[in-house]
Amino acid sequence: MATDHGQGDEYGYGPAHGLGSGPGYRGAAERRHRLPAALRAPIEGRTWRELGYVLLSLPISIVLFTYAVTMVSLGAGLLVTFLGVPVLAAALAGCRGIGTLERARARALLDLEVDEPEPVRMKKPGVMAWMGAVLKSGTSWRALLYSVLQMPWSVFTFTVTVTFWSIGWTLLTYPLWFWVYPVYGSQGGMQLYGDGQHRIYLDNAFEVTVTALVGLLFTIATPWIVRALTTVDRVMVHGLLGPSRLATRVVELESDRGVVVDTAAADLRRIERDLHDGAQARLVNLAMGLGLAKEKLREDPQAAAHMVDEAHGEVKTALQELRDLARGIHPAVLTDRGLDAALSSVASRCTVPVRVEVDLTERPASAIEGIAYFTVSELLQNISKHSGATAASVEVWRTEDRLLLQVTDNGVGGADVSAGSGLAGLAERLDAVDGVLVVDSPAGGPTRVTAELPWRTEPHR
Repeated sequence: MATDHGQGDEYGYGPAHGLGSGPGYRGAAERRHRLPAALRAPIEGRTWRELGYVLLSLPISIVLFTYAVTMVSLGAGLLVTFLGVPVLAAALAGCRGIGTLERARARALLDLEVDEPEPVRMKKPGVMAWMGAVLKSGTSWRALLYSVLQMPWSVFTFTVTVTFWSIGWTLLTYPLWFWVYPVYGSQGGMQLYGDGQHRIYLDNAFEVTVTALVGLLFTIATPWIVRALTTVDRVMVHGLLGPSRLATRVVELESDRGVVVDTAAADLRRIERDLHDGAQARLVNLAMGLGLAKEKLREDPQAAAHMVDEAHGEVKTALQELRDLARGIHPAVLTDRGLDAALSSVASRCTVPVRVEVDLTERPASAIEGIAYFTVSELLQNISKHSGATAASVEVWRTEDRLLLQVTDNGVGGADVSAGSGLAGLAERLDAVDGVLVVDSPAGGPTRVTAELPWRTEPHR
């Protein structure tokens, strides 16, 4: 999303920063951005940062390789004594520290953000427990593998990068320094080929120009070659020095479990509150009313009949509240007829005309259906209460292994998940089952809320 910074440019530089306030600066910026990416690449900051990363990788990788091989070999050789395990643990701990430095270097030069891996987890305090935890940690062994693999890869990238870079800039600047070569007879300049009988010197204007053009091609191609090489470095740093997928997934599941527990507790509290304040209170009043009617049945039959009539109305109201409560938990129409009929039912109770379109050839799991129904119900309630809309629509369809819901209205807009409203609770509920909630609601409308849920087919219906 573009942000308005007064009269500054898209990076926020403007009069308030003392930069870019004159037409000359803006003109230079515009000319720079009009250059094709291929011509900009050799002079971009990203290119020089990636070049610095490659040049630094060779000496750093030599140190890492020497440390890893020496320490691990020493530890493995000492395993026959009591010193082997501590040396191995120290070696792996050092590799973890190396991983921290390498993540920082990748962050500074490659703009690669890698999360910290899982820490060493000890079941009990003590040096022996720490050594055991380090030796069992997958992060430690991945850091060791990185220290070993980095050296041969760095040798390759250093060789390719320096070769292409030096050839490119040497040939590109050849017209500036070809005169330094001595002249032999009528020929001078750089000798391209010679065996005593055939000599080719790059000395005339045409040959000098062609040489510079070849150098320009090398210079333009080199940044993209370096970028491709550093892509492998990015993969290595992310895969070997970042958190493991299993550990990340465990953390996500633990977080989702907490959300599910909190959501279930909130639902139970809501049901208890609705029962206590609604149907339960009405049933208590009904019992009291029937008791009074029983006492007055012989003294004043007409008053008793009137009280019974009122009690009958209370029964109907209590039944309706219980029916609404059950529908809010998991309506029978959803279980019997699926999302199409259930969403049409909830849409009919919305104060805004709602068009419902469900394109599903089979039904997902009942849990996913329940979450989808609850999501649409909450969104339609928001439309009724806050949107000021005159029309809304609900669309449901399947894309591969995902169930998608989209609720749209033509209201005033301004809905925001980060505002801590009911939308935030919906987003947490969907996230607990690997779902996603996306809200597009500019001020003035329209509002479009898209929910994505995993498709899990119910095995038995």
